[in-house]
Amino acid sequence: MFKQTTAVTAMNLKTMPTRLWGSLVIVLGVAGVVGVIVSVLAMVTGLAASMEHAGRADRAVILRGGSDNEISSTLTRDAVVKILDAPGIRRDASGQAIASADVVMILNRPMKNGGSEANVTLRGVGPQSPALRPEIKVVEGRWFKPGLHELVVGRGAQQQFAGLSIGDHVKLRDTDWTIVGAFASGGDAHESEILGDADSVLSAYQRTLFQSVTVLLEAPAALSVLRDALTSNPQLSVEVERETDYLAKVSATLTKVMTLIANVVGGIMAVGAVFGALNTMYSAVSARTREIATLRAIGFGGTPIVVSVLTEALSLSLLGGALGAGLAWLLFSGHGVNALGGNFSQLVFRLTVTPTLMIEGVVWALAIGFLGGLLPASRAARLPITEALRTL
Repeated sequence: MFKQTTAVTAMNLKTMPTRLWGSLVIVLGVAGVVGVIVSVLAMVTGLAASMEHAGRADRAVILRGGSDNEISSTLTRDAVVKILDAPGIRRDASGQAIASADVVMILNRPMKNGGSEANVTLRGVGPQSPALRPEIKVVEGRWFKPGLHELVVGRGAQQQFAGLSIGDHVKLRDTDWTIVGAFASGGDAHESEILGDADSVLSAYQRTLFQSVTVLLEAPAALSVLRDALTSNPQLSVEVERETDYLAKVSATLTKVMTLIANVVGGIMAVGAVFGALNTMYSAVSARTREIATLRAIGFGGTPIVVSVLTEALSLSLLGGALGAGLAWLLFSGHGVNALGGNFSQLVFRLTVTPTLMIEGVVWALAIGFLGGLLPASRAARLPITEALRTL
């Protein structure tokens, strides 16, 4: 049986060029399915990477109790002072807590593509922010000066929004603020934001409440010390989360939605590709009726015929899967996109096509090939020899 299977499969593969156009239907159909699935899942991977890089295990985020994100949270100055006095927070040489009480606002800015307006996050940060977030590095211009109407903008926001170059002015409550620098932070979520002095932002909006406090822990294990101290304080009602956990929670909904879209769209396209493969393989079996009948007449069993047809379908699907995954990597990996983030503002991140995603795409391709080749292969194996020989 093994010798028969090898011989029939090799002969079938050699004759594939004679069925070129039908074979291309399978290859291109599967390539389209895999390309779409890998590209959409690359958004999920890129979003996760952006959030992961923005968080550290030795940083904690404190919000008002019951708040799901920064926008819905408010903290008074008195609460901030009590938070910064808590144990477990790392301090600098002068004894100051390495922390930042942040103000989060949403601005409408025109996008570069199309000119339509979208939300961008304005984050007011404290004077300890450079020490708290050392991954944020100024790559052009300079850092803003506290007390002045100055801003620095992330590279991701600059790429997506118009009017955010150095020297441009952003109007906040009828006051012009000047962009004095641009920063990069390794492609994480902070690159989608505009940063300024927290007290100046509060003054411009005539507000007194902060949205969150981010602190640097003495060690990752110090989170429990900080949480116990803050949650047991009857004067405070706060929630304390490790920064990595908080960012994962904020991005969870968007990640689930994009994964669902990839599977639904990919599934619909996969059904079409399966029918295309079925049609092509039925045509191939029909064209090989005489060949199959002859093989059966001289003693070849049905199993080698089934294996040969399935191998053809799987080979074409594998070629289509490799083509689709390769094109997705070539055209989309590293491409900047934006989506609505946890603060209801645009989050800029890069598509990330990983080897794991490419393998997943190839698995989809093989599944399509197997389903598309199974019925034609079964038909070929059950083809009555006497009926087939009448066509000779």
